[in-house]
Amino acid sequence: MFFNELLANWHRRLSMLTFLHPALLWGLTLVGVPVLIHLINMFRHRRVSWAAMEFLLESQRRSRRWIILRQLLLLLLRMLAVAAVVLIVARPRISDRLGAVLGSGKVHHVVLLDDSFSMSDRRGETSALDRAKAAVQRIASAAVEGEAMSAFTLLRFSKAAQRSGATPDFLEETVDAGFGTRLTERLKQIEATKLDVGPADAMAAINDLLDPPDDESRVVYILSDFRRRQWSDAESLRGALKKLASESVQVHLVACVERQNANLAVTGLAPLPSVRVAGVPMFIEVSVRNFGRETARNVVVALEEDGHPRPSVLIETIEPGEQQSRRFSVSFPTAGQHELVARLPDDAVAADNARYAVVDVDTSVPVLLVDGGATTNDARFLATALAPGGIGRTGVVPEIVSPAALGRQPLERFHAIFICNVAGLSPTAIEALESYLSAGGGVAFFLGPLTQPARYNEQLYRDGQGLFPVPLGAAVDLFVDRLEKTPDIEPADHPVFRVFQGQRNDFLRAVAVGRYFSVPGGWKPTPEVRVIARLRNGAPLAVEKRRGDGRVVAFLTTAAPTWNNWSRNPSFVVAMLELNSYLATAGDAPASYRVGQPLELLLEAASYEPHVRFEYRNGETRKTTSVDANAIDRATLQATLSETPEPGIYVARLVRSDAQPEVRSFAFNVVADEGDMAFLDRQQLSAELDGVPYEYHRADDPGLLEQELSGAELGPLLVVLLVLALLGEQALAYVASYHLPAQGGQR
Repeated sequence: MFFNELLANWHRRLSMLTFLHPALLWGLTLVGVPVLIHLINMFRHRRVSWAAMEFLLESQRRSRRWIILRQLLLLLLRMLAVAAVVLIVARPRISDRLGAVLGSGKVHHVVLLDDSFSMSDRRGETSALDRAKAAVQRIASAAVEGEAMSAFTLLRFSKAAQRSGATPDFLEETVDAGFGTRLTERLKQIEATKLDVGPADAMAAINDLLDPPDDESRVVYILSDFRRRQWSDAESLRGALKKLASESVQVHLVACVERQNANLAVTGLAPLPSVRVAGVPMFIEVSVRNFGRETARNVVVALEEDGHPRPSVLIETIEPGEQQSRRFSVSFPTAGQHELVARLPDDAVAADNARYAVVDVDTSVPVLLVDGGATTNDARFLATALAPGGIGRTGVVPEIVSPAALGRQPLERFHAIFICNVAGLSPTAIEALESYLSAGGGVAFFLGPLTQPARYNEQLYRDGQGLFPVPLGAAVDLFVDRLEKTPDIEPADHPVFRVFQGQRNDFLRAVAVGRYFSVPGGWKPTPEVRVIARLRNGAPLAVEKRRGDGRVVAFLTTAAPTWNNWSRNPSFVVAMLELNSYLATAGDAPASYRVGQPLELLLEAASYEPHVRFEYRNGETRKTTSVDANAIDRATLQATLSETPEPGIYVARLVRSDAQPEVRSFAFNVVADEGDMAFLDRQQLSAELDGVPYEYHRADDPGLLEQELSGAELGPLLVVLLVLALLGEQALAYVASYHLPAQGGQR
């Protein structure tokens, strides 16, 4: 009975012994090397007959037992030394009270919890985050039941990514009898966020929050879905994990998903380039990506306009990993800000099933037309194309001025500027255009009989450093081709000409160009310059240049029917409206903000009161926050809404100095790529983290912590035993070996 209890007790203690690097235990086979060397040396002995040895052998027989015992002890010490080296490398730990006596006695459990919105991925009624929270609860229960003193830190990914610094739910909290209750209450409050956050910030926060683990045994648990986009080719993560291993920190990766569920996400909702004027139709493009592994069919995208439903959009098929886009037309009846929402049916991840957009609509679009001719013939043809009148309302309001007036008026109120048939521009006008382009404006040039190539090259092109996209040569005629019916204009795939793609383009084919400005033979486009249309002889006809956030498009012929008949062709109206839309949207700001991104408003101190009220709305949800703007300088105030945790429409209600209210709306959306369901399984994660020591677990594994240790590492004790074994081996080897007496002694 006593023997059985003793055996069971030792079996229990041995079951609590685990190793950080169990794969290295194969090295224990090296324990047999000293025995092998001893046997080899015995085979090397040769028997030699020598009469005098009989007396020595008789003496040896009398002390044989002591000699054998001494040799066995020496062999055992050598084997013990080899085993100690292997065990030190494998890093054994023991978890019971004996471990607390042998080691530091304190274990610090550090839990890093992924709460990004991909963790809302549901399997039945349970989400990945639910499984992660259950695993956290088991980790804490094991710590409470352990006999060693324990501390507990819980840090969410979202908290680690905060600009103001990481704020753990628990920081080195003492694990006592009531800790399990406190943890349960805190976990009930944790939900998956709508944020795109990864492990990098959480790993970095550990080093900032915690001191080096010199006086404690530290175990780090990372509970995540291990999505491929965050854990593949993550060199910084490998470095952080290796750093933890170098500090004798155990790392456990706990996977909370086991399969890739289907997920569709609305990835885009924005107006296509066009004028945005009340009463004028515009196109909106909505995009949906399939993050699953099976083809999605008959996807219905529900749409809302200013809170009211409108006809849905149907996408027939979306292949795995692909994105499909559809466009629909809207016509807002009034100027101001209007809201659009696109929604998908519920699936495994709900956060990316809706997308929001705010569209600014004007009463009109003022456009400046500059004409160098006395009759302003080119500008008048352009004005007719941009604003034909009648039922074909475009919202464009052209204003025709002379080149001399270009530098004498503010340009920022114009959505686009067209410069036609001017000999050159004054330095003041060029400076004004440069500023206009830097602010995101769009400028178009049409050349003509008054154009002076030398002035353009010197003042506007400036060896490629100016705003004009191409150097000019002489004006030349395009020879008449009476045999082949090749169109004079060959457009590229560009927004200005895209409407003509994929059809016969009979109207564009009828355009005849008789004269144009040539380009020097050695000229080649730079990366920011592109030829968007050529003549049938290959010469450039229209060239675009990106200038900061702005765009410049130069047509090397006239706008009026002087050198061509284009302005008398219906395709001219279509192309000029597309050109105006392209130029007018050159400097448009991003249509949406990212969830979690602070909303910062810069206000003129002389024009606005400092008190700002922010409202958040999403369906029936309404939240209000009031802030006071801070003075950046004497002329500028900044009002900041720091917390934007949910997607939807955020509204800033301002009060002007004249007591008139002003409302500004902003669309906040999730980062759609966070909804990518592809994850790394155990083998793939091992390949990505090759060379990094860690243990892998599944969150649903009930034995997740059965092998965990709540005591201490036995490494220090093994080092002491190794030193004692080596000292004993040296002493015993000296005694067991033959040594010549010191010089001068007896032989």
